[in-house]
Amino acid sequence: MQVAITCRHGSIRDEVREYIATKSEKLLTFFERVTAIEVTVDFEKDRAKVEMLVDAEHKHNFVAHDVGSEVIPTFDSVLQKMEQQIRRYKEKLQDHRRDRPLNEIAAAPDLEEDENTEN
Repeated sequence: MQVAITCRHGSIRDEVREYIATKSEKLLTFFERVTAIEVTVDFEKDRAKVEMLVDAEHKHNFVAHDVGSEVIPTFDSVLQKMEQQIRRYKEKLQDHRRDRPLNEIAAAPDLEEDENTEN
């Protein structure tokens, strides 16, 4: 997986760059199909705008951004937003619509026959 960190209209320290890279890699714990992460830090006057793009397999892309006065707290809020998006997407992929498992549905006609013979 690739983590690309770019800065516009300024630069960030190496410690901050390493912090962003290690925290971004933790997104793999939520969704294994992440192929690339791109973090852009844009400095505008006294504000820092952080944008995160996450590419996943099968053409699913996630975007989160936030504006704040400092880079690290702003990045943390963007990371939290991204985690929420990925969690929601992963739950959506899983099938939660079934009422009963298939093995219970297959056994259900046998139970109905037993109830009819008792009456």
